[in-house]
Amino acid sequence: MRAEEDTTLDLERPLQLSCYQTIPYVQGISVTKVDWLSRKNGAAHHTQEYPGPELVVRRGQAFTLVLELSKPLEEQETIIFTMETGPQASEDHHTKAVFQISEPEVGKTWTAVEEAQTENSMTVSITSPPNAVIGRYLMRTRVSSRRKQNDRKLGEFVLLFNPWCPEDDVFLDSEEERQEYVLNDSGIIFRGVEKHIRAQGWNYGQFEEDILNICLSILDRSPLHQNDPATDVSRRHDPIYVSRAISAMVNSNNDRGVLQGQWQGKYSGGTSPLHWSGSVAILHKWFKGRFKPVKYGQCWVFAGVMCTVLRCLGIATRVVSNFNSAHDTDRNLSVDKYVDSFGRTLEDLTEDSMWNFHVWNESWFARQDLGPSYNGWQVLDATPQEESEGVFRCGPASVTAIREGDVHLAHDGPFVFAEVNADYIIWLWHKDESWERVYSDTKKIGRCISTKAVGSDSRMDITGLYKYPEGSWKERQVYRKAVRKLFGLETAGRRTRVHRVGGRGLWREDLLEPATRPNITGKFKMLEPPILGHDLSLALCLANLTSRPQRVRVNLSGATILYTRRSVAEILHKSHSVRLGPEEEKKIPITISYSQYKEGLTEDKKILLAAMCFVTKGEKLLVEKDITLEDFITIMVLGPAVVGVAVVVKVTVVNPLLEKVEDCVLMVEGSGLLRGQLSIDVPSLEPQERASVQFNITPSKSGPRQLQVDLVSPHFPDIKGFVIIHVATAK
Repeated sequence: MRAEEDTTLDLERPLQLSCYQTIPYVQGISVTKVDWLSRKNGAAHHTQEYPGPELVVRRGQAFTLVLELSKPLEEQETIIFTMETGPQASEDHHTKAVFQISEPEVGKTWTAVEEAQTENSMTVSITSPPNAVIGRYLMRTRVSSRRKQNDRKLGEFVLLFNPWCPEDDVFLDSEEERQEYVLNDSGIIFRGVEKHIRAQGWNYGQFEEDILNICLSILDRSPLHQNDPATDVSRRHDPIYVSRAISAMVNSNNDRGVLQGQWQGKYSGGTSPLHWSGSVAILHKWFKGRFKPVKYGQCWVFAGVMCTVLRCLGIATRVVSNFNSAHDTDRNLSVDKYVDSFGRTLEDLTEDSMWNFHVWNESWFARQDLGPSYNGWQVLDATPQEESEGVFRCGPASVTAIREGDVHLAHDGPFVFAEVNADYIIWLWHKDESWERVYSDTKKIGRCISTKAVGSDSRMDITGLYKYPEGSWKERQVYRKAVRKLFGLETAGRRTRVHRVGGRGLWREDLLEPATRPNITGKFKMLEPPILGHDLSLALCLANLTSRPQRVRVNLSGATILYTRRSVAEILHKSHSVRLGPEEEKKIPITISYSQYKEGLTEDKKILLAAMCFVTKGEKLLVEKDITLEDFITIMVLGPAVVGVAVVVKVTVVNPLLEKVEDCVLMVEGSGLLRGQLSIDVPSLEPQERASVQFNITPSKSGPRQLQVDLVSPHFPDIKGFVIIHVATAK
């Protein structure tokens, strides 16, 4: 590896600088030139998109070299190869291999086979074992008859995981899925709320300049490597080990990892998580900044970066969004929320939380540690929420294990199970410091678990991979099994006491029973679409389920929130008294003006409304509503897109506010369409004015390419959009 330089991105450059390399001459028979056949090998190994002359190949698959010799080999002479990766390479650690040209072999060793020979050249096919350590290798050669001759450096190449190789643990038996989850350099991340899911484009950019080098550097910067480099490198044959290391390194909590998290809505000294449109700028910034953590990330940013790194290293990976995602801090498989008489969360008492959405990754590989039943998709989460074995990381947790309630298996099963299938319990806190359970819901957590569909931009619901249908006998059976596994109770007859706020305990089985249902129902209903910059108009609809009249006291509250559902600013606090006749339904109109919510609104553009209803005979009902404010942006490509030919893009935006805004900027990004980010000033916009901006892009790669466009303004949260552009090859 080269020493660090002052101004370039070239911190860890390989020795090999060209695909056809001349070796310094020494006396006797030796290799004088090497043709790495990068184009041919790249096409065969699905690595042709990696930029630069460096050879990139996948393990368990042959690649071809042409060696030119100073003179023909004598009879009985052959070429001996030495492959080394990492410091202190050794055959015992499987980080060094010494082998010579021989007959083809099938096994778990490096092999070299002569394919052709002329007077002074030889074509050789080299195959690595399907469980070889991945990373950058140094290749050396010598002639077998010249034992005193030192091995001669041929140069370096990179070896990756191989989803195309049936013997590799990461093998994925679907070409469509390999194209999507390994080779697609853009994607879609789903955000919002369960009833209003929105798609955001993301530029993974795993084939952009220097990204492969940066991804390998992430492994080398890990504390696992810093503490014991030789052992760490020797374990990089295992996707379980590698993915777990990456999960820890994408966040900066225990190391100088890539991203620093921030969830408080204040991003001074860094970049708002909502401003990122892809991973490339983040990874470049971390690398150029001498591995200083980049500010700031939130869950979808951590997941986007981790997807880039794992796809770059050859592990099939996708981004998954879970709506109404539980953060279970006390490992009891329930989310316990404490509220006051207005339904407001008592955050000093509530340790658990339910996020509007949470985003993580799934990677596809075998679980040699658990057995073949748990092969397939594995949950990985780089968002620093809870420590796993003393480090902020999560996974890999088998999705199959989560669905079956096998929470005792590695890694982090209880946490992931709770995210998708915890019970949601509301506790009402009284002024005398007593509390009562007013609401239990076994179906609220883990809704609309989503990922981008293979080969299209549509949303694919994968909730069924994580759990059986909500409310079904099988789902409840699995939940009870998970509780028994977690508390170490293999006999169903034993009961578990679960401690909660105030030092009191309740039997775990009693908590599985629903709270007493009141004799009224309620829901919030939007009367007009919730548009950013406009007043909100909605109603609380209450219905009497009985044949006798009922009186209801309604305490209404509302707050701007982060997507983690943490309150930012209160915007509503009212009480009503309503009389409901037999089986009568009434509506309580609610209006929230823009002036009420504008100051407290965060970039998440979310508002939470709550109504705590107190009914005759002491019955209680809590009604909640999450609102995401809508915005507007459209992107049009004015003409055919062809590699190397400029094409015009037209972006139309609307000022969502009832006031004039200035200093708006369009931020544009897209792998294969632009080099880096493009920043375009937008003219001042009158109240609710619609305006169009045009600019040119010149595609550099063919195929479907994603263009992301963000309208950034100091006056309102980012407005984001994307479009897929199908780029043709120049004729």
